[in-house]
Amino acid sequence: MIMNNTFRKALEDGRPTIGTHFLFSDPDVAELIGDTGLFDYAEFSAEYSAFDMRLLYHLARAAQCSNLPLMIKLDEEGQGFWAQAALGAGFKSILFTDIRRPDDIDTCYKIIKPDDPKVSGRMGLKLRRPALSSYEPESYLKDLNSIVFCMMLEKQIAVENIDKILMRAKERSVDMIQWGPADYSITRGRPRMMFEADIMPIEELVIEKCLEYGVVPRIEIGDVDQAKRYIDIGVRHFCIGWDRFILQAGLRNIGEGLRKLTDSI
Repeated sequence: MIMNNTFRKALEDGRPTIGTHFLFSDPDVAELIGDTGLFDYAEFSAEYSAFDMRLLYHLARAAQCSNLPLMIKLDEEGQGFWAQAALGAGFKSILFTDIRRPDDIDTCYKIIKPDDPKVSGRMGLKLRRPALSSYEPESYLKDLNSIVFCMMLEKQIAVENIDKILMRAKERSVDMIQWGPADYSITRGRPRMMFEADIMPIEELVIEKCLEYGVVPRIEIGDVDQAKRYIDIGVRHFCIGWDRFILQAGLRNIGEGLRKLTDSI
């Protein structure tokens, strides 16, 4: 059964969206996120996790139980194979990393778009989950064309050529751009720059340029209170929290509390 891409519908309707990240390789996590009914999608940050094709199927099935679209964030080296594997499993959005030049956007576009002369992609009709119950090319193509196309803008060279990058992103119908301060700082040769005040003008430039070119910016935050600053400069799309850090914070809270009590016995 093909799942409707409600994430795409939210973007088309111009609504703000919120997602959350998960890295644990357990389908229960995707189902738990969906069961809250609070998120427009969940991002499986596969770039930092361990997974295989079978797991992608299980993740997508678990999320589908609560009508939760899934995004996958991929490492650049294997992005072609794994993007198509994720789409075949039933993921509804791809986040490509390490964009450096306009041609990189063309490469990503061809990976996820159908091999149709009107579209000029390289994705064929694959008998995976979206095509299992009904071998109908029209439905398959409609689903494929609904995929939310996202990319990271995180390299110094990309920021230096931001107008060319965003012009191509607009031409290739990129739906969402995620600013990446960590990689940007590394490419500047200043790994801790992401924690320093002089990263803010760069971040704001990226957001302003995205809005100028009509490609929606998304910001990752770890706390609700961080959102207001971004809302004030035009951001409407957020991805908040990482399961590892949420679990760690919860464990620290209960562990420290009980340790304090038992140490006094």
